[in-house]
Amino acid sequence: MISDPAAFLRQLFDRAVEVADPMRSLAAVLPEKPQGRLIVIGAGKASARMAEAVEAAWGPCAGLVITRYGHARPCRGIEIVEAAHPVPDQAGVDATRRILSSLQGLAEADTVLALISGGASALLCAPAEGMTLAEKQAVNAALLASGAPISAMNTVRKHLSRVKGGQLAAAAYPARMLALMISDVPDDDPAFIGSGPTVGDTTTPADARAILDRWSIPVTDGVRAALDRSGVVRPGDRRLSRTENVIYAAPAQSLAAAAALAEPFAQVHTLGDNLEGEARLVAGDQAAMAIDFAARLKPDDAPVLLLSGGELTVTREGDGIGGPNAEFCLALALALEGHPRIHAIACDTDGVDGAAEIAGALVGPMTLNTPGAAAALSRNDAHGYFARAGAQVVTGPTLTNVNDFRAILVLPPG
Repeated sequence: MISDPAAFLRQLFDRAVEVADPMRSLAAVLPEKPQGRLIVIGAGKASARMAEAVEAAWGPCAGLVITRYGHARPCRGIEIVEAAHPVPDQAGVDATRRILSSLQGLAEADTVLALISGGASALLCAPAEGMTLAEKQAVNAALLASGAPISAMNTVRKHLSRVKGGQLAAAAYPARMLALMISDVPDDDPAFIGSGPTVGDTTTPADARAILDRWSIPVTDGVRAALDRSGVVRPGDRRLSRTENVIYAAPAQSLAAAAALAEPFAQVHTLGDNLEGEARLVAGDQAAMAIDFAARLKPDDAPVLLLSGGELTVTREGDGIGGPNAEFCLALALALEGHPRIHAIACDTDGVDGAAEIAGALVGPMTLNTPGAAAALSRNDAHGYFARAGAQVVTGPTLTNVNDFRAILVLPPG
């Protein structure tokens, strides 16, 4: 029996986050500490925790990683710098410049350990030659509000950078580089985790221009000129020949852990770890699926649990405060119309849904008792709505990032 559906769903989310904690998972993929000169670099919302895990295994190391404000961890040798996310700031630019400087003049005998997780696209920031930080910020902000998928956003980011799309690895050549990654992108393509700073890329400036046109992103002459000077490194470039990329934590592992925890109590259906699309549309599809299961369940049947991951998007049209997980929950609640036997949770595993310090929200039969749901959805104000409803999920920094986690629980009648 599941006596407290909200608590049950929260346990599943917490388990998904727990198994992706670098302090639990990173040591297993670390080789022995290299002899000779070693530099640890990195960026992402999990990078400070990853650095902490490295030093727990190897002892104090030299280096620098960039993480989001509020996500720092204590390290004995690796310097932790905090910067802005999801729109970059000068602190990220300055720290990235220092990382690139530390890679100059390395030799074949030297080793670079790169720690990359979601968020690195904003935190590891080196605007392309001739492009200002303000131009970079404007493009990022417009992309985030456009509803474009992460693959499209990161394609543009690569071609407007001096560090993404394999350029970080190229800067370290001829040193050996081991890049350890936590995936926060659908299908776990390393070329799109943090915009692939250590991975060769096949996209072109023309691809980036097409994306800017497709989502009507305004660009300046400086941005157009920067695209013409793109320094993205192609796969097979000799400067990447000494780099090894390893994804050691991914959404599928977290969903599997949540499923294993739930299986003694529910029939688990995993819908995929790589779902993309507009949050409110995916919510409508999953609501219909949940209602169908509810209609078919008999009193003696076990509950049904629908699990999914991936990265949904929001086309921002209103002036509210929201994120894809909260918007999913609000659209789901409206579609369910207070169904008495359906409960849900949707959260970002890094604890930050959109730009808000809120992981996500819970949905239950009483959610719509708080007035104004439809108006809040039209304003993209899901976080505001769930704050009034007392249904926000607030974790603080989880120090990892394996993308969105969604679970819908369908109880049998009786």
